[in-house]
Amino acid sequence: MGTVFSFAVRDPGPDTADVLRRIARRLHRIDAVFSPYRTDSQISRLDRGELGVDDCDPEVRAALASCREVADETDGYFTERPGGRLDPSGWVKGRAVEEAAGMLGDAGARQYCVSGGGDVQTAGGPWRIGVAHPLRTGRLAAVLAGDGLAVATSGTAERGAHVLDPHTGRPATGLASLTLVGSPGTGIARVDAWATAAFAMGPDRALAWAGRRPGVEALAVLPDGTKRWTPGLPRHLPAVGPADFRPV
Repeated sequence: MGTVFSFAVRDPGPDTADVLRRIARRLHRIDAVFSPYRTDSQISRLDRGELGVDDCDPEVRAALASCREVADETDGYFTERPGGRLDPSGWVKGRAVEEAAGMLGDAGARQYCVSGGGDVQTAGGPWRIGVAHPLRTGRLAAVLAGDGLAVATSGTAERGAHVLDPHTGRPATGLASLTLVGSPGTGIARVDAWATAAFAMGPDRALAWAGRRPGVEALAVLPDGTKRWTPGLPRHLPAVGPADFRPV
């Protein structure tokens, strides 16, 4: 998927090493099916018309159906065809993180954090999650804290203006980054896909949309470095410790 996954397990048991190996195999399988970077993946072959949906793994149909659901939830600001090419990564990457977290939980872990390409799913806690500043290399825009959080950031820091506005087909440039925080029970697959869509919306529409979504808060960093956020975001900030979040 062109990114890095990492795992932190605070309460490892005798089966933890084995489940991590199984997770790695599962992630490689997801990559083999869905990666738009691999010419031999099922998604690439489906995009070229070499396969039909019925010829693909059943999870391809399920992923595309989920993409359409997110498109409906976000007024069409999410699409599985950014720039016209089939690429459901905006759903699949978060779903992979969510699945890996579920495998750890099924193996008995209760205190863990799974991170994949900036998407983070935690269990137990509290955990502190740094949000990279999109304009200041090596700095943080904020530190979030809590139990069982799902955190996803979409932005320009690593890949430039790569998020397209599906309504115009042009790069979305109204934000430098947009971070969504999902309360416990909100899976990272949804939060990640919503973050991609909200980034494409631009700051005003994104914050208004997030403000109407139960259990979701947002932090926006604008291209001039200005920060804006939804009213409930401060409850996800550390109660004690350094001043990680300075609204300016």
